[in-house]
Amino acid sequence: MSKSAVVYWSGTGNTEAMARAVLEGARSAGNEAELFTASEFTGANPDDYDGIAFGCPAMGAEVLEETEFQPMFDQVKPRLAGKKVALFGSYGWGGGVWMDQWKDDCVQAGASLAADPVLCNGEPDDSVLAQCRSLGVSL
Repeated sequence: MSKSAVVYWSGTGNTEAMARAVLEGARSAGNEAELFTASEFTGANPDDYDGIAFGCPAMGAEVLEETEFQPMFDQVKPRLAGKKVALFGSYGWGGGVWMDQWKDDCVQAGASLAADPVLCNGEPDDSVLAQCRSLGVSL
């Protein structure tokens, strides 16, 4: 059995709903999976997990949330080499540039992407939540 972490930041609840679906998918595949907010994961050890799903909405000019999520991600990024990583998040404008940059950042850190990132414009519908569950299974 593998152990996974689902780590997210959510301002409106959209990314939180996606995180809960990722968690559900990971558990349905037999993974031992835990859910964390970005502030809760700051002190966690990424080495304790076989895979980590990160979720963050686009903020400002399509960047990661800068006060909690980005500092946590910067802290754990050096420890992602060789680790399975999955990305997801919601946005309300733009076309997903933040996700492309985030994906490239993970690859450059040596992470192995478990699946293509899941993006959602606004509130996740049933189709997006199904994609999130599949993302969790991929961990």
